[in-house]
Amino acid sequence: MANHKSAEKRNRQNKIRNARNTHIRSTMRSLVKKLRIASTEGDVETAKTLLEKVVPYIDKAATKGVIHKATASRKISRLTKLVSSTSAAE
Repeated sequence: MANHKSAEKRNRQNKIRNARNTHIRSTMRSLVKKLRIASTEGDVETAKTLLEKVVPYIDKAATKGVIHKATASRKISRLTKLVSSTSAAE
């Protein structure tokens, strides 16, 4: 339990930031999961549409510090590769 006023404020800030980070991370994972499902089912149009939605969201998560920028870059690269290979198979 915090004993100082500044420590209490820090706890409040951490709670809010934790909730925000959790929401961003969870939404990002859900979008990535939808994209992977669409590409494995062979739904190219949905996969491309979702990719356009997922890439900026991953970049935003990296900018906010929710995930590392290298992790974001790796995810975007792999998802783009997945969608392009799916569309090439069609």
